[in-house]
Amino acid sequence: MVSAAYDLFQQGRSHLRDGMPAQATVALEKAKRLEPEKASIREALGIAYFRIMRWAGAEAEFRKVLDISPADDYAHYALGRALRNQGRHEEAATHLKLARSLRPRLPEESIDSDHADSTSETSDS
Repeated sequence: MVSAAYDLFQQGRSHLRDGMPAQATVALEKAKRLEPEKASIREALGIAYFRIMRWAGAEAEFRKVLDISPADDYAHYALGRALRNQGRHEEAATHLKLARSLRPRLPEESIDSDHADSTSETSDS
């Protein structure tokens, strides 16, 4: 089961790298069903949802990452971005500030690039 989840995770990451976030969600949702407590799978799925503007889905995935790993600076940052895109600016500001405090030199990041591959990068464009 772990091997199948890993293979699906890798397939999803590959789709993200290739600019195909909708396709990535298919593999990553399957991986999540097999390994629901894997933060890496949940983060990648959150990135895919963010890229296809499924803000509530992205929010749910990044919240789960924070349940698993409360000090994950990128999850706070990405959650803040998803909340902001839903017009929840005050709540977003809290998570963005937490991200900065956890990683003071946090670069301007973009969910448009694959955080699961390297350092995260998150933008709305």
